[in-house]
Amino acid sequence: MALKNLVSKLTKPVEEHDREKLVEFCSQLEGCCPIDEVEPRTVAKVVGEISSVRIVPRAGAPALEVGVNDGRGVLTAVFFGRKKIAGVSPGRRLVVEGMVAPLGNRVFMYNPVYELLA
Repeated sequence: MALKNLVSKLTKPVEEHDREKLVEFCSQLEGCCPIDEVEPRTVAKVVGEISSVRIVPRAGAPALEVGVNDGRGVLTAVFFGRKKIAGVSPGRRLVVEGMVAPLGNRVFMYNPVYELLA
């Protein structure tokens, strides 16, 4: 059995190992649900790793879009009127909580409550 695990570790891509570790980390926090299981138009609390940060102008004002990945799905947290948030950068882990808004096949949270994790 140990040989099978070793072969698996050596043959899987690094991205797959990283995804599995992220899923394991996200499933350990209580009260958080996986991104692929959030229901539209409900308040949800999710945890994940920041995969992207970009500034998008919306109606003449800046909006910071933060991509949050939990290994099972991606959620975009949108902060209106912000160009940056201290500590929010790709690779950091955070918890976001707010109303889930579906748009096509993407999931958004507008101005969610957030908590940066160490």
